[in-house]
Amino acid sequence: MRYGVTARRKRNMRRVGELQALREQRRTYRAAAGGVTITAGTAAASGALVIEATSVGKSYGNGAIVEGFSTRIQRGDRIGIVGPNGSGKTTLINLLTGALPADSGTVRLGANLAIATLNQQRDSLDASVTVADALTGGGGDTVTVNGRPKHVVSYMKDFLFTAEQARTPLGKLSGGERGRLMLAQALAKPSNLLVLDEPTNDLDMETLDVLEDTLADYPGTVLLISHDRDFLDRLVNGVIAPEGNGRWLEYAGGYSDMLAQRGSDLTRELRSAEPQKVTKEAKVPARQEPQPARRRMTFKDKHALETLPTTIAALRAEAATLQAKLDDPQYYARDRAAFEQTSAALGDLHRRIEAAETQWLELEILREELAGE
Repeated sequence: MRYGVTARRKRNMRRVGELQALREQRRTYRAAAGGVTITAGTAAASGALVIEATSVGKSYGNGAIVEGFSTRIQRGDRIGIVGPNGSGKTTLINLLTGALPADSGTVRLGANLAIATLNQQRDSLDASVTVADALTGGGGDTVTVNGRPKHVVSYMKDFLFTAEQARTPLGKLSGGERGRLMLAQALAKPSNLLVLDEPTNDLDMETLDVLEDTLADYPGTVLLISHDRDFLDRLVNGVIAPEGNGRWLEYAGGYSDMLAQRGSDLTRELRSAEPQKVTKEAKVPARQEPQPARRRMTFKDKHALETLPTTIAALRAEAATLQAKLDDPQYYARDRAAFEQTSAALGDLHRRIEAAETQWLELEILREELAGE
């Protein structure tokens, strides 16, 4: 899908149609929970200057994570921070927001800043806390968004949670549900500077689209770490990228504009910028690793491709039965243990459905590729 439809156009167009049909089925399947409605809490406008960093540096051990970086971020800017895992993106964003002290240089924050942060540590949530308590702070049954109280169940539905999940412990949530919950927590806070570390992780396509629209309409400033190139291209007006050895540069435009200005792929250039260590081992020619054999469809693969549609349909029917039980408003009051058991079983079914759909897509793509050889 990322590379578009080129060779074997007729066959690939059919594959694209099947993928679109599968996506539509997933949207329809999730429609029972309602659509996503994301509203970001806003505070009074900040000063015109939001962040000014001058020759900022940060090192751990003998390695420089950030070295001599300077930038000025103005009110309304949307800045993306990109780079491979481990390149120091989170360290840089913490330096810019004052969450981490710099070893050298200075960081000046503008006036009237109200910062809301979403980090990528989904496991930091207390597994024993319920969804409702996580959103309300454990007090009352309302969430304040833009100065207006909103019932916690209504706010939950904005992020695709059902009313029955209000008392569900966070430990029972899937990875995607935890991601939506942390997003709901961050966006409920009044802010004029949003700091989002990998906000798109584990989010479904519908939530991604609505999040993109919400951030585009957000009147404040956004600092965003993401690997999603399309998301960055649609949202940011500046990109900060690592150049190797602790050096970072800021580029105007989105991710594609950054690549055009650099003239090369980000990861490949970073590898070439790393210092090469000369050792005795380096003088010995490396042993050639055997090339892996090209994959062929086994009997097990063929059988799975034929039976997975039936399996997926059966899992969906089972999930619909469990969802019908949870839709009963008296179910929790009648039997709390059964309610929690049903909720856990439904979450497990959703994960199994997603895994089965992913396996079917991978096998179908493999079959099409082998058929074209």
